[in-house]
Amino acid sequence: MDPASVLWEETVEPGASWSHVLKRGTVLRITDIEGGANVGALFYNFECPVERYNMADTLKAQHIARLTEGFVLYSDMGRILCSVVADSVGWHDPIGGCSNAALVTSKYGESRYQEARNQCHRNGRDSFLVELGKWGLGPRDLVPNVNLFSRVSVGPDGGMEFRAGNSTAGTWVELRAEMNVLTVLNTCPHPLDPNPKYVPKPVRLAIRRGTPPGPDDSCRLSRPENGRGFTLTERYFL
Repeated sequence: MDPASVLWEETVEPGASWSHVLKRGTVLRITDIEGGANVGALFYNFECPVERYNMADTLKAQHIARLTEGFVLYSDMGRILCSVVADSVGWHDPIGGCSNAALVTSKYGESRYQEARNQCHRNGRDSFLVELGKWGLGPRDLVPNVNLFSRVSVGPDGGMEFRAGNSTAGTWVELRAEMNVLTVLNTCPHPLDPNPKYVPKPVRLAIRRGTPPGPDDSCRLSRPENGRGFTLTERYFL
């Protein structure tokens, strides 16, 4: 990424949360600074947040069980919220969900802010709710999330296995906003991460202006369904 093209940069600390409205046409690069990061992510149409990321439609429309370059994130209205325009990781988990307070306490032990301050154990669900509350949204607006930088494989028996070491230091993924997208992130550990220690990792965010998706855009062409999704999205902005 050309530093001169960057509009904004910041670091999301371990176990922290973040939200922002990505304007249509901008690109968000998320970089795993240390390796082993997990970034839980939710996406909403900012103008009408009842339209939001739909995991089932994203996977079945593209015949996938992972996210990487060339794939898109569908809303429940058949439009495209974001496209994965570049990726040095190769696999991002769309099925593992997020942790909650009970899971984190049973796995890592009790660690409250009153005693541990910023080293307390935070969970994905409550972190999402903190950010959603800033935009007038709440528990009824939670949907299955994406886990960037993490890999979960599904075995023949349907069991899910977390693959450690999927993301190394310096790897990154870029999301291009195809709508004005309320983007909600947290850096809490993946709920299936077997590490018995609570060690969330920081990530670096950079936002720049992107190139509009033309007729030869790789995300538009990767699946026939994506062409229709881009058409619906572009018609929305006429």
